[in-house]
Amino acid sequence: MKRKACLIEAFETDKAVFEKEVLRKYKENNIMYKNTIWYKLLTSAEKTCLKEDKIRKIHYKFEDDKEMVEEYNVDTQVLLRRAWKAKGKLGSEGKWDVEIGDPIPDEVQNIEAVEIMESKDQPIVTRRNTRVNLEWRIRNLPYPIETYCIKANNEEKCVIISTTNKKYYKKLPIPELTRLGLNIEQANIQSSHKYNTLIVMYKKPQQLLDMEKEWYEELNKVKPVKDVPNDCKAQ
Repeated sequence: MKRKACLIEAFETDKAVFEKEVLRKYKENNIMYKNTIWYKLLTSAEKTCLKEDKIRKIHYKFEDDKEMVEEYNVDTQVLLRRAWKAKGKLGSEGKWDVEIGDPIPDEVQNIEAVEIMESKDQPIVTRRNTRVNLEWRIRNLPYPIETYCIKANNEEKCVIISTTNKKYYKKLPIPELTRLGLNIEQANIQSSHKYNTLIVMYKKPQQLLDMEKEWYEELNKVKPVKDVPNDCKAQ
């Protein structure tokens, strides 16, 4: 009986040590992203919120005059779009550069010109964001899935796509990982191919998931400028 009691006591001690270690590592991960330049930039930026139906839009203005806009789905809390704008030459108005979401057509182009551009056979890359994955969709790639070689490259901080027929080569940066100082893990990469579109998925690491969750809660503290009525929505 005494031996059994000792074994139980040892088990409980090991369990407590294990739980303490798990909690310590979790807190370390939490602290790590808060110490990044990226997190500090977000917290120090001037932020404005606009809520339109199920979309929450956040406009950031940074100290270097760069601007960023994020759009979130209110129901899923998923980031739908992130775009950047920097001042042009001689202080002129810059153009928006989309990091996540569909590209923004050039304002000087008419609709017909945009349709002509999109109808070309050149591969077109768009970024998507889901709860658990970072995604890239590359249209106009007709080759079967076994043609593609998709590799993590931490030296260049990107995922590299190449084909066995040497007809396509592309580097896909992952700024979300670079900003947090995280390596790209080959095991987190998955892909599929259908309708002439190659879909590359990268499973989000826990640290990124934790930061996204906490940052959305922080953004909830930014009060909307106004709620846009349904009859006033942009067409």
